[in-house]
Amino acid sequence: MNNLIIGQSKNGKAVFTNKDFKKGEEIIEFSGKLFTYEQLPTPYNEVDDHYVQIDKNLYMGPSGGVDDFFNHSCDPEAGLKINNGKVILMAIRNIKKGEEITWDYSTTMDEDGWEMDCMCGYKNCRRIIRDFKYLPKEIQQRYIKLGIVPKYILEKLKRDLKQYNI
Repeated sequence: MNNLIIGQSKNGKAVFTNKDFKKGEEIIEFSGKLFTYEQLPTPYNEVDDHYVQIDKNLYMGPSGGVDDFFNHSCDPEAGLKINNGKVILMAIRNIKKGEEITWDYSTTMDEDGWEMDCMCGYKNCRRIIRDFKYLPKEIQQRYIKLGIVPKYILEKLKRDLKQYNI
């Protein structure tokens, strides 16, 4: 994809845009082999292993392409939309040419099997990347409104709310 460039950020390799993206615009479709939770590498190397949860027990592995190098941020420019096996990175705000493109890894996580220290540098950094259910409620609501919370997480949230009569 000519609009995306792998470069160096303060935290290592990162993806930068070579054009402006408007909010709601598709940036890239992620690709990679699919794995179940049981098939993920053990021990899991949080720096080198690039796996994205895309369903309750389904993960997309590394593709060897640019989609392996999008970093996490607690204040991201983009988010994943997962629909019918397609994993699309969408702009959740306008992004200017030259900016690093990041997404919040927590938006797809729902397994309590992985955590990572966050080094995004955002003034309100949460300091740890972990499952969606641990995000502050206002951030959860913002991501839900942006349409970047996968169906499997939304369904679990509804079940949990029902269980507690909320």
